[in-house]
Amino acid sequence: MSMPAPSPLAAFRDILVGIIVEDERDAVSPAIGYELSLTEAASAHVTIQSSSWCLVKTDAWVQGSADPGIGIVDRAYAENAAGATAQAGLVCTWEAPRLPYPEVVHRQAAEARLHDLTALDLDSHSEILSRETVEAALIGSGWPVLAVPRSHPAFAGRRILGAWDGSLQAARAANDTMPLLLAADAVEIVSVGDADDLLTSVPGAKFARHLARHDVAVTVSDLPQDGSIADTLRSHAGLVRADLMVMGADRHSRTREFVFGGVTRSLLLDAPVPLFLSH
Repeated sequence: MSMPAPSPLAAFRDILVGIIVEDERDAVSPAIGYELSLTEAASAHVTIQSSSWCLVKTDAWVQGSADPGIGIVDRAYAENAAGATAQAGLVCTWEAPRLPYPEVVHRQAAEARLHDLTALDLDSHSEILSRETVEAALIGSGWPVLAVPRSHPAFAGRRILGAWDGSLQAARAANDTMPLLLAADAVEIVSVGDADDLLTSVPGAKFARHLARHDVAVTVSDLPQDGSIADTLRSHAGLVRADLMVMGADRHSRTREFVFGGVTRSLLLDAPVPLFLSH
């Protein structure tokens, strides 16, 4: 008797969830529910790291604090999340390190190196913190990051939108997300820009052939820019009811420090769906 083929999602064997907690009255992190449902679909191991409480307080807290309440809040969130994984029959590791800023961000990035995928919250009330945490995980780990807005507490991946600009970051993102693309019902590669821009990059149709050879159900669209590129992608994601957007993290850098470029920064601030980012 032949065994059923494993899900393509099984390629994600080890997933990290980083929790950002603004205060103890916050609802459970959306990244928790989102990644638990993905972890269940992939039959993966999940590590939950709740260590961000001290990052979103005033400057006095940023310098570090001896208040034991910080560690208690972190520990409670991690324990609650671990309990949820146990109820779902999943294998979970959790930790709640107490570290001053910015060491806690570096710790999370270092932990991300040890996992196939890292999920982080996108919080519109802590936009700078969210962007910094995502940035550190991308740059510090070399692995992809799922940035999860609060409007998406559960994983869905039937319809995936791939933002394509012909860059190496976009190609890396699409290849990193291959397990999700293979499991999706429909994948649309979207290029936004004028004709001159599209002529100087690798056409989306050529990259679509690469995906099709991996048995991805893919279509290609070239969209006229309506407002900003981010606005065009945001609008199209709503129009096609996308579950997930895949994109390379665009950037600009006036110094040696990595800084997100305009498209990535805009989408992180107002994400219509979870963002799968690679660098």
